[in-house]
Amino acid sequence: MLNTTLCYITRGDQVLMLHRVKKENDLNHDKWIGVGGKFLEGESPDDCLLRETKEETGLTLTRWQCRGVVTFLSDRWEGEYMYLFTADGFTGSEIECNEGDLQWVSRAFLNRLPKWEGDAIFLDLLWKNAPFFLLTLRYEGEKLVEAVLNGERIRG
Repeated sequence: MLNTTLCYITRGDQVLMLHRVKKENDLNHDKWIGVGGKFLEGESPDDCLLRETKEETGLTLTRWQCRGVVTFLSDRWEGEYMYLFTADGFTGSEIECNEGDLQWVSRAFLNRLPKWEGDAIFLDLLWKNAPFFLLTLRYEGEKLVEAVLNGERIRG
């Protein structure tokens, strides 16, 4: 199982999103996601979050919070434990990302963008300021077949 981070950086009612269009063989190709990535050897979730955010955006986070852990299970890709963060404090200037195009998007418009089906579940929890949560998302290909929130099945 991979360990990864994913962060939704906010500025007012906007969220910095990454449209994944630049990497070869990208399982997230053409999807809109937050920023983050895989842990390096010996990294903590915070270390990974700060490094990946700086690499992908040029921004240095100054205020962030871990909001939950999402377990991705798939019949096609390696499983993943994703530490989910939000951040509303940062310094620096945005850079061009080699994985896709960065864009500030209003939260209201975010639901219309192509993303993984399960992302809508955890984004809703984030925007409702839900307490720390554990969410398991099971996919068959790109189809979400089961979602379990804090031990309770909510889909599938």
